[in-house]
Amino acid sequence: MPDRTPASQGAGRRVGKGGKSTQGGDCAPARTYAAIDLGTNNCRLLIAEPRDTGFHVVDAFSRIVRLGEGVDSSGVLSDAAIDRTVSALRVCAGKMRSSRVARTRTVATEACRRAANGQGFLDRVARETGIDLEIIDPGEEAGLALAGCTPLIDPECRHALVFDIGGGSTELIWVEVVPGDDPRVIGWTSLSCGVVTLTERHGGDEISSATYEDMVQFVTGLLHEFEAKHKIRDAIQTDKAHLLGTSGTVTTLAAVHLGLPRYDRSKVDGTWIDVASLAAVAGRLKGMSFEQRAQNPCIRRARADLVVAGCAIMDAITGMWDMQRLRVADRGLREGMLTQMMSADRREKAGTQ
Repeated sequence: MPDRTPASQGAGRRVGKGGKSTQGGDCAPARTYAAIDLGTNNCRLLIAEPRDTGFHVVDAFSRIVRLGEGVDSSGVLSDAAIDRTVSALRVCAGKMRSSRVARTRTVATEACRRAANGQGFLDRVARETGIDLEIIDPGEEAGLALAGCTPLIDPECRHALVFDIGGGSTELIWVEVVPGDDPRVIGWTSLSCGVVTLTERHGGDEISSATYEDMVQFVTGLLHEFEAKHKIRDAIQTDKAHLLGTSGTVTTLAAVHLGLPRYDRSKVDGTWIDVASLAAVAGRLKGMSFEQRAQNPCIRRARADLVVAGCAIMDAITGMWDMQRLRVADRGLREGMLTQMMSADRREKAGTQ
């Protein structure tokens, strides 16, 4: 799919389809890149410059907008959710202008896929912010998440199960580790539930033990087909494998497990946690009231209701597949998009030399 660049990046400065910045007919390679991941719950921006190994982050932005709030029952994006999201995207557009971004990709996922007024929302965003959002399908979403997390896969393992618990959907990717190369995707699936939709269907601010178990069983039922197709349980009995989780749920649970006084990405991203310890944290959180969860500096009010649904999804995954180790990734679609754009530019540059 084409890369998109905001029309609002400055008078006299044009950006072509290939993401190249042009002015007065000259064409120079893009040096500053941006990626926006607009999900059901969060709006995230990452701006970076390429380096010999990976990239250097120039600026970042993340805001909980709950774009998909109510979509599961109404089928449309609400006016309030749209207003919150457009406001966040205006901030993103301003940051991209300030950083003189030359190449960007901006994607929207499950909420916009499902909403009947998704295209109207995209039209308003383009009109008011200059950001041209692209709705991607679940397969591409899973692929970008994997591309962003690949550096964290243990090369000593034979397999890894990567999962991304989103607001409106949950992606799982079962991969074979290939020494010296990118992991080979054996299979992937996208479950039509995430922390927002599961909370709206089953929960709320206060969730009983019975309701929590209903959520776990609901998600477990969605996992059976993936297990039946790929026989993951058999593979992990004989081969070394690990879980790799990328989502607000997993990073939040990791931060709580580590006892951080506030969320710190540098301490969370890439950390290894045994599954039993993570399950213990989930057990404590589901037993708390909304106000008790909200008082935790790594959760706060914005996630105090949704984190319990995230725990239920994670419990279903770890209950289905008995792997002892989990690596936490505070990275995903944005990093995947940046990596792909930079790699494409490197290949193009090498081909012209």
